[in-house]
Amino acid sequence: MNFLAHQYLSGDSEKVKIGNFIGDYIKGNKYKNYHPEIQKGILLHRNIDHFTDHHPIVLQSSNRLKNGYKRYSGVIVDMIYDHFLAKKWNKYHTQPISSFVSKSHEILVKNYLILPQKVKLFLPFLIQSRRLESYSTIDGLQTALKIMSRRTSLPDQTDYAIKTLLDQYDDIETEFDCFMSALISYVSNEHQIIVATPYDWHLNEEKRITKL
Repeated sequence: MNFLAHQYLSGDSEKVKIGNFIGDYIKGNKYKNYHPEIQKGILLHRNIDHFTDHHPIVLQSSNRLKNGYKRYSGVIVDMIYDHFLAKKWNKYHTQPISSFVSKSHEILVKNYLILPQKVKLFLPFLIQSRRLESYSTIDGLQTALKIMSRRTSLPDQTDYAIKTLLDQYDDIETEFDCFMSALISYVSNEHQIIVATPYDWHLNEEKRITKL
């Protein structure tokens, strides 16, 4: 999962949110240099990534993008799933996405001095562009993919990714919904993180599971 999902799955603890945000940039045992709650967030991030990378639904989504991205297809699925989370935010969270993102920015700025250097470098742009919120539109996702292809080793296959998404939109959206249900349950049961999902989300999940 990408930045928005990791923040969403962090619960109410500010320090867990920080750890979950910086998780990709803290290697090995270096997480032990941080506050215990930040350590919890870093380990949560790693466990979410492991759960995601090995889940059959995510692998199914990744296979849709293999032709253009090969081993990077999982990275693209992470970003596409963030698109669906942002687009359908009101289904998954009780707080408006604009307020949630602003609060996440506030927490990160308040703790700026303890962030890894790589995070410090991109954080101002992430805040200015409202990146986490911008994923809700295809244009926002397309912009993020182009930036990633310029600044990382990600192949420049943005047009292919967007075309694949649009051609198979309903199927990928269904995969996202099914996986998010499993991921929320995993975080809740295995890590005791309470995600602020709306009441009707639980009712809809019960109906969906009954149909299955």
